[in-house]
Amino acid sequence: MMSILCRAVLVAVFIGCLFAGQVVADEPASSRDVPREWVDVKTGHRVVRLSDLDGSASRYFHQNAYSPEGDQLLIVTPRGLETVDLKTRELRVIVPRRQYRMGGSSGIEVGRRTRHVYYSAFDRTGVIVRATHLDTLETRDVATLPFGASLNGVNADETLLFGTIRERTGTSSSPGQRPDPASPRQMKFFTASIETGEIETFHPSSDWLNHGQCSPTDPKLALFCHEGLWHDVDRVWTIRFGSDQPKLMHRRQQQYEIAGHEFFSADGKWVWYDLQTPRATEFWLAGVNVETGERIRYSLAREEWSVHYNVSRDGKLFVGDGGGPNSVANQTPLPEKKRLNPPGNGQWIYLFRPADEFETATVSGEPAKSGRLIAERLVDLSTHDYRLEPNVTFTPDGQWIVFRSNMHGERHVYAVSVEREAE
Repeated sequence: MMSILCRAVLVAVFIGCLFAGQVVADEPASSRDVPREWVDVKTGHRVVRLSDLDGSASRYFHQNAYSPEGDQLLIVTPRGLETVDLKTRELRVIVPRRQYRMGGSSGIEVGRRTRHVYYSAFDRTGVIVRATHLDTLETRDVATLPFGASLNGVNADETLLFGTIRERTGTSSSPGQRPDPASPRQMKFFTASIETGEIETFHPSSDWLNHGQCSPTDPKLALFCHEGLWHDVDRVWTIRFGSDQPKLMHRRQQQYEIAGHEFFSADGKWVWYDLQTPRATEFWLAGVNVETGERIRYSLAREEWSVHYNVSRDGKLFVGDGGGPNSVANQTPLPEKKRLNPPGNGQWIYLFRPADEFETATVSGEPAKSGRLIAERLVDLSTHDYRLEPNVTFTPDGQWIVFRSNMHGERHVYAVSVEREAE
């Protein structure tokens, strides 16, 4: 029979596991069939599993998930918001799951200056944005946003929150009820002071404002898209905080041309985006310099097209996460839009190196340099279900690429080495 002392010890251990700041060391039973580390036999690159619990995920590809010093990675797990020590791979719960709100690709971002993670939570008065320090776990309320507001990001010097507020123009039938959801869309941007919580709004619009993200270096600049059918909208825009005059970064030049899934380079000087001229025909990774207007496009083979791309901090390498059977790379051009046979998509994590040769071209109606990307396969994702987007990012030291995948059945966070294993 178990002694009273032994029972007390077991209870204490169990309770201790519930505390948010614990470093997680034991391997959960649910993940024991998912390999912790291996070398991909098709590519020769080492892959490691960073998460412990089934259902874990890395952040959306353009949202900062790394501490300013580059030592910690933030991921989302069933336990809550956790950090991964990028040297030891130890996991630590920073914010318990019940204390924050998930909202699509919005709602959570690590600041670039003070080692805080900013996230949303519901309150009777609206949406509360909180900040928790990655080391001390000290938490404070930063701002209260109105209903319909979504946090998109934190600006470069960590003085402002940035996001959208969605309103409805219709009126409700009774006092206290929300407006009619069938009424026309009305949106606007907001900034909220991290010091005072004061909210300012700008750029009211009937367009669908989405994918808002802050420049990593310019504290007053944001990037966003006009959401909708990509071949019907000029999607990629920048805007200065407080302005009602956004700047179009790519103007479509032909029927069915598409551009989107835009993101900043780490130095904030370039906006990169997926470009197809037209859709499902010619595939490019295109960039425009936000200061000079210089334009570059790099060609990709159809199978190398990726749902999302990203760039290393030194700007020398790109990465892509491939595409599934229903992706644009596995379809004939519009208006037909039929699946290809044999399939044209490639289910890999790709590393891309720009070639040195360029030709002259025209992009968005302006002169541009046209080059090509040389692809290297890093991870075989043939068993990955692309209804889950991998969302690739480079670690700050440029040595690993982080992504999420269900290639072993359950969703987990992985990292693959940029360098190939020695023969």
